[in-house]
Amino acid sequence: MTYRILFSWSGGKDSALALYSLKHNNRDIQISALLTTVTADYDRISMHGVRRELLEKQAESIGFPLEKVIISKKSNNEEYEEKIKEILLRYKNEGVSAVAFGDIFLEDLKKYREENLAKIGLKGIFPLWKQNSYILAKKFIDLNFKAIITCVDGAQLDQSFCGREFDDSFLSQLPKDVDPCGENGEFHSFVYAGPIFREKTRFNKGEIVRRDERFYFCDLEFIH
Repeated sequence: MTYRILFSWSGGKDSALALYSLKHNNRDIQISALLTTVTADYDRISMHGVRRELLEKQAESIGFPLEKVIISKKSNNEEYEEKIKEILLRYKNEGVSAVAFGDIFLEDLKKYREENLAKIGLKGIFPLWKQNSYILAKKFIDLNFKAIITCVDGAQLDQSFCGREFDDSFLSQLPKDVDPCGENGEFHSFVYAGPIFREKTRFNKGEIVRRDERFYFCDLEFIH
């Protein structure tokens, strides 16, 4: 018996690896859509800073419908929860029973997600939960996924890591206090190729800008 779920998709490497794991280890799951939060003011994936156009090409290459949660740049938890609740209830009425996430070890975040889902009768699925971050990072690379670092938190990691490929060289040069998967928010990424994609998402690297006196974003421009 198959059951339908939504997949929380950020466009980054943990999402990609979680989706890969889910597809290979759970043949009874049917993914109804990729669920992504987009900041309306910037028309980009929230926190990752990736243009909506690239997100849409990603989803097209994966082969799943894309459901965007549109929030404002000054959005708080209340706004986000109301927006996503409306979408989740719609999918629940269509037979969806759970939402999958790429979280690895942040207990508070997992609890927050599960409690909010429980309020509307849905469950959370966490394919990567409690796995070793370094092993996951290496697995991502060894599976021939390709990703670029699109955002760096300057308070946790040097800005020079922004715009780099997520590869063995990147991993080897990370400071010891930085999680190899960036699970504490040290960095975010955009996956443009790998085993879950039909084709490579093509882009040019643009400028690197600093926001809020803390975060560094590498702009990616889609190649038509």
